[in-house]
Amino acid sequence: MSPTAHAPPISNPVVTVDFLKHLAAIVGPDRLLSAADELLVYECDGYVVEKTTPDVVVFPQSADETLRVVRECVAAAVPFVPRGAGTSLAGGCLPVGGGVMIALTRMNRILEINLRDRYAVVEPGVVNVRLTRALAGSGFHYAPDPSSQGACTIGGNIATNSGGPHTLKYGVTVNHVLGVEFVSPEGELVQFGGPCGRGNDFDLTGLFVGSEGTFGVVTKVWVRITRDPAAHRTMLGIFSTVDDATQAISRIIGAGIIPAALEMMDQGIVSAVEAAFHFGFPLDAGAVLLIEVDGLDCVVDDEARVIIDLCMETGAREVRQSRTEEERLLLWKSRKQAFGAIGRLSPSYCTQDGVVPRTQLPQILQFINEVSQRHRLRIVNVFHAGDGNIHPILLFDERDADQVRRVMLASDEILNRCIDLGGSVTGEHGIGVEKISLMNRLFTATDLLVMTEIRDVFNPKQLCSPGKMLPTAGGCGSEHIEKSHPARRAAM
Repeated sequence: MSPTAHAPPISNPVVTVDFLKHLAAIVGPDRLLSAADELLVYECDGYVVEKTTPDVVVFPQSADETLRVVRECVAAAVPFVPRGAGTSLAGGCLPVGGGVMIALTRMNRILEINLRDRYAVVEPGVVNVRLTRALAGSGFHYAPDPSSQGACTIGGNIATNSGGPHTLKYGVTVNHVLGVEFVSPEGELVQFGGPCGRGNDFDLTGLFVGSEGTFGVVTKVWVRITRDPAAHRTMLGIFSTVDDATQAISRIIGAGIIPAALEMMDQGIVSAVEAAFHFGFPLDAGAVLLIEVDGLDCVVDDEARVIIDLCMETGAREVRQSRTEEERLLLWKSRKQAFGAIGRLSPSYCTQDGVVPRTQLPQILQFINEVSQRHRLRIVNVFHAGDGNIHPILLFDERDADQVRRVMLASDEILNRCIDLGGSVTGEHGIGVEKISLMNRLFTATDLLVMTEIRDVFNPKQLCSPGKMLPTAGGCGSEHIEKSHPARRAAM
């Protein structure tokens, strides 16, 4: 809709009608949203507890359009935030303070696939699984595979340094990004790295990945592609209790085996997945482990035998091994669609993203159970067990203010416990707005000062993604969040 067609009310005084006309001149009226009902769609990402609508959403289709949009924002001192598919789970693309949301979903081309040099060039709006499909049959794949890979974009993966089930062996997004092109918060087109990697003594690409949109707006990415393994062995270990499953995890890693993936789902998730998709999971199992090893045939057969023996020794009722590629893909479909099945259990849910040492998994899972009982909330668990990245899912109804309050309190307790056990408050979802209040516990004042100074080099005016990650970000730190977001304020 053209910003001049109905002249909708403007909540941010710096977002003037003239400013909207300038944006429309860049992207065209059909790629600009400013009506209240249209903006409502963009009030939050996958973290539904915090909501703020932008004043305008624009959809650039090129680096040049993105550059011109950012320059308009800088000239008018209007805050702006990039957004991919909105699957992030910590409020990373929440438009704190309103302003302009730069939606990158129209920049969705795979620009180049170079098998000989093992890289691909993509735009930020490319959905993760599209690159996987484009490489099918080539002998190569793109290793990062977040559970939301059917919807999430590679630009969004870069923002939070996403992981996924195969993180354990292959690493997170930063291990597969060779270079990025982005529009800086001051309106310059910048490139770090490229097809040959970083190109200097400073790993600026690695610094950029995981900056949660605070260092600029990605317009192009060079990613590493990985040769397909010769063989896979995929197993489903079925356990009566979560404790038995976590003991098996420690035994497998302790035996010197690094699986390609090692995932756990508890009884609540298994029940939801089975009800939705009928995979044949036993509903009375306390937990299941999805374990995959890959490599040469002779190696994976030996590793699979050891893993099966270790699972049985730690109390597994049975261990099923996929016999065909179709069975293997069906098992992975069950894991990747676990979050989608949650809709059968609750109208709303909040997914946490703590990390603990693998040896502390029994302790944190017991604590989560205690939190569930204390706050009268149902919590189910599905997570990357191999690297201790837990994803407790708190089920609630966001229409009930008391349930929201209890969810916030329970979340803070779980994440604080992760810190106490020697872990972190995020493995792949980022800090966003959700976890700013925990940064002072996780890092020292000196740590935060250094981070702030680095951010200020990239984003000196704090117009790009304000109110994210750091407690003092652009004057939009924890104090701002407490005042601006009633759900967080109610929990404190």
